[in-house]
Amino acid sequence: MHFSLSQCVKRVRVFRTALITAGMLAALVAVSSLKAQDKVPDPIPAPTPRPTPFPPPVLTKANLSPELTPTAIVTAMRKVADWQLARSEASFKPDWTNGVLFTGFMAASTTTGDPKYYHAMLAMGEKFNWQLGKNPPHADDQCVAQTYLELYLQHPDPKMIETARKQFDEMLSKPKGGWPWSWCDALFMAPPSLARLYKITGDTKYLDFMSREWWITSKKLYDEEAHLYFRDKTFFPTNIVKKTGKPALEANGKKIFWSRGNGWVMGGLVRVLQFMPADYPDRPNFVKQFKEMAAALLAIQGSDGLWRSGLLDPDTYQQPENSGSALFTYAFAWGINEGILDRATYLPAVQKAWAGLVSHIYADGRLGSIQPVGMGPSLFKPTSSENFGVGAFLLVGSELHRLARPQTKPVNK
Repeated sequence: MHFSLSQCVKRVRVFRTALITAGMLAALVAVSSLKAQDKVPDPIPAPTPRPTPFPPPVLTKANLSPELTPTAIVTAMRKVADWQLARSEASFKPDWTNGVLFTGFMAASTTTGDPKYYHAMLAMGEKFNWQLGKNPPHADDQCVAQTYLELYLQHPDPKMIETARKQFDEMLSKPKGGWPWSWCDALFMAPPSLARLYKITGDTKYLDFMSREWWITSKKLYDEEAHLYFRDKTFFPTNIVKKTGKPALEANGKKIFWSRGNGWVMGGLVRVLQFMPADYPDRPNFVKQFKEMAAALLAIQGSDGLWRSGLLDPDTYQQPENSGSALFTYAFAWGINEGILDRATYLPAVQKAWAGLVSHIYADGRLGSIQPVGMGPSLFKPTSSENFGVGAFLLVGSELHRLARPQTKPVNK
């Protein structure tokens, strides 16, 4: 049988195709057979998980003592502070989240007597060359100045406060107008630095500016009926929420007052009053607001001693929120220590709140039940932990340590 050249080429191609197809079928059969015996990996191997610098949270509680004794308080503070310092020191930033944590480390250094917290803050300042955040006129980026100024008060070195003072002076020199603190969180971030600048310089211009702007914010955001702050103007009940077409109210129909937002205000009041002279003309107004808010918060304290993310809707937010709770407890304890709040009325609340906070410390030192960064009430996991919440917890410990010392028996004012 004879074939032309073209016929030969065609037959070769058909034969080659048949061989290739047969080979592929054989390979697929072999692979299927091996996979059935669990001997062949997936065609695309799963990516190898990246090693994490820290282990997952230890989901057992630390079982620390909630007693208001100096030893028990320091033990809890060290547990939480050491966990947070180990996790965050390498990634410190001069932002507000770290700025609040830094205030806690400064308090822990003084209360525990452990110099490592102080040295960590000193190293932080040197690392950032004592600069503020990226946008210094913004209160959030001014928060870190509190720690620079407190370091200066302990060991004066002009470089520590040079930039902060210059930038606050520039802020004060601008014409009056605007609303620099248009959200209630800002009252913790910026005013305490101005109070510390007054302490350092003796110049009342810092207090005067702070006081004027505080009351502008208060006039806009403070609810005179509830004695609590709206987080910002978007939470006014008169606002219609675009997503729902309904007024800005909680599910139970009550006004939306955010735990941490009001915690920032209470903490800000403490950290302003700490350095405001007794004869400063506006001090009585700050004390009045402090007492009003304390009374309102005392009335809605949870049975576990803690407060919920949405202060007036505990049914929706059943889990406690520990950053706001810590700041309220800090303020209550400070008020008792200074004789501004009645000891018999507020001490039981402080004891319950501290026991509640300590019950959320895990075996590895994590402080849980802290709402992540946000702008209003929300739900979150029980293990959620944030550095600013730890800072607030350490501030609580510092005031409770003062309260636990026998000599702390002020006369109520």
